[in-house]
Amino acid sequence: MFKSELIENAARFRSLAEDAGSNLSACPALVLNADYTPLSYYPLSLWPWQTAIKAVFLDRVDIVESYDREVHSPSLDMKIPSVIALRQYVKQSEFPAFTRFNVFLRDRFQCQYCGNEESLTFDHVIPRRLGGKTTWENIVTACSPCNMKKGGRTPKQAHMPVSMKAIRPTSWQLQQYGKKFPPNYLHETWRDWLYWDVELEA
Repeated sequence: MFKSELIENAARFRSLAEDAGSNLSACPALVLNADYTPLSYYPLSLWPWQTAIKAVFLDRVDIVESYDREVHSPSLDMKIPSVIALRQYVKQSEFPAFTRFNVFLRDRFQCQYCGNEESLTFDHVIPRRLGGKTTWENIVTACSPCNMKKGGRTPKQAHMPVSMKAIRPTSWQLQQYGKKFPPNYLHETWRDWLYWDVELEA
């Protein structure tokens, strides 16, 4: 139940331009799994402040960090949670859904023929007219010009080698890729929980 709520709300709060101190809608909570790792990196696992507070009162999460901003009721003053951790561990699926976005993420949002990052679409490595299927192993990210240039040919026929072999990634692999594409807004209390495993510079 909470995982579906997360997916619905993450896109809405992924990129925040407002100062968290000026608007309650700009105070989402970073959601960690019970092992204190984010449920998702891309989209980042965020809940609106109302959902986070409701989860606190239902004893489904622990508050890890809070904003300086408070909410008030006749009987309660409470700081808005900025980082929360689920009390019950949510097991991640071994393999992610086969979606256009996840294909782009696997391919680092780059055309697999020329490296372009604009006008992205997807291409069948083995064209459908030659029996190619719409699967992880036969779909790659391609920019529109390369897609048009390749047409209904194989990469070998078109003299357009694919930079990386198309594979079916695991959810863990996509999580690792997602760390390289952080949202535009990161509250200071989130940083320790997002980048605790990043290699330190000498």
